[in-house]
Amino acid sequence: MLALLATCVSLLAAAGGAVTASAASHVQATQELAVLLTPHSVHVRPDAASPRRTVLAARRPITGAATTLPVLSRSIGAGGSRWLHVMLPGRPNSSTGWIAEPGTSPLVTPWAIVVRLGARRVNVYSNGRLTRSFRAVVGKPSTPTPTGSFFVEEALTMAVGEPGAPFALALSARSNALQEFEGGPGQIAIHGTENLGGTPGMAESHGCIRLGTPAIDWIAARIGAGIPVTIQRG
Repeated sequence: MLALLATCVSLLAAAGGAVTASAASHVQATQELAVLLTPHSVHVRPDAASPRRTVLAARRPITGAATTLPVLSRSIGAGGSRWLHVMLPGRPNSSTGWIAEPGTSPLVTPWAIVVRLGARRVNVYSNGRLTRSFRAVVGKPSTPTPTGSFFVEEALTMAVGEPGAPFALALSARSNALQEFEGGPGQIAIHGTENLGGTPGMAESHGCIRLGTPAIDWIAARIGAGIPVTIQRG
């Protein structure tokens, strides 16, 4: 757990509930998700004979929760086989690939998160509409928060006293500046402020995004695995 959040050691953010028109961004109303019931090979094309990129475990390594992936599109392959074009966790950031649809279970979510690095805001959308906006601390210039299209890999409830408590959303994003940090893979997370320092609205972290306790409490009650997270420069 601590290794996962090690990249976030000097983050901070304060919760701010105001929703303004200037925070608006185009977000689709719903997102289709695929929950893995079994391990899946990831291919470069919707074809079992195409090169295999990796194998996705059916469960996430920290919480053991089912691997849940945003679905970008569908395709019918040879012999009528059904394929899903999905977002992938890990490096390189914003990777995608094709998995066989059998052995997955479909879900649809109305939730989405947009992180605006320049504005230092975390915006939460439901059904394409901005619902809440919170101030956040983002990565400092030497260890910037990566931009791109990501998703929540797993949601963690953290023990009292852990840095970043009380909750963390471990993202599919990885730091571009830190390939490894204190034994962890440089994984980016959105998490709380407990037992860490920083200044609200500043760029001071090692890459993670940190929110005050009221904000992360609100988000953790609604956001789970597979929810899309877009990180923008502006």
